Amino acid sequence: MEQKFSVIIVEDARLELKGTEEIFRTDIPEAEVIGVAMSENEVWPLLEREQPDLLLLDLGLGGSTTVGVDICAKVKELYPDIKVLIFTGELLNEKLWVDVLDAGAEGIILKTGELLTKNEISSVMAGRRLVFNQPILEKIVERFREVVMSEAIRRKSIIEYEIDRYDECFLRHLALGYTKEMIANLRSMPFGVKSLEKRQADLITRLFPDSEQRGINVTRLVVRAIELHIIDVDNLEADE
Repeated sequence: MEQKFSVIIVEDARLELKGTEEIFRTDIPEAEVIGVAMSENEVWPLLEREQPDLLLLDLGLGGSTTVGVDICAKVKELYPDIKVLIFTGELLNEKLWVDVLDAGAEGIILKTGELLTKNEISSVMAGRRLVFNQPILEKIVERFREVVMSEAIRRKSIIEYEIDRYDECFLRHLALGYTKEMIANLRSMPFGVKSLEKRQADLITRLFPDSEQRGINVTRLVVRAIELHIIDVDNLEADE
């Protein structure tokens, strides 16, 4: 016999709330729904009266897409033993997914595809973290593939064009708008301005075909480095 546990559902769409309650009633009978809330104001009196084993939390309440993140963070602060599983229709705002995981949520279930199943609930109640359903797993794998392929291309370019750490540092700071004088003052760059000018000319000969090397300015050099994935435009940070 499966161990019983208690659940509070936070959902502001009445029809979806009824559907979720039905999922628990028919597919997860060991779960006892001890309360439902349709707004943030209804959440806290419920939790003060009785803490559930699981809080099933929608991210968007009352027109706000971020209130669920705040609720999750506060629940984890006040009631650290409560497991929080996000059940959300926020399909495109991936930043919210990151925020709510950082806030301590055990996992995220997207309201698409197979929706909420006993497997996810059982995994959370068994103490697992990072519990996701198939739609969000597909998105995670897609992003993982993009990152891996981008890094593979970058490693290939670094080897093919013989890029050392000083080349990367130079190109990265040029992309950030630094002048050669500013770059020469960096702790990580032990070269003067004239040496950097020579390095720039050398990079042009390495990164461009002979027929394209005339008239290459800093902007075109940086764009070429980005095209070759030598520098990552999404992770441009300056050194000290």
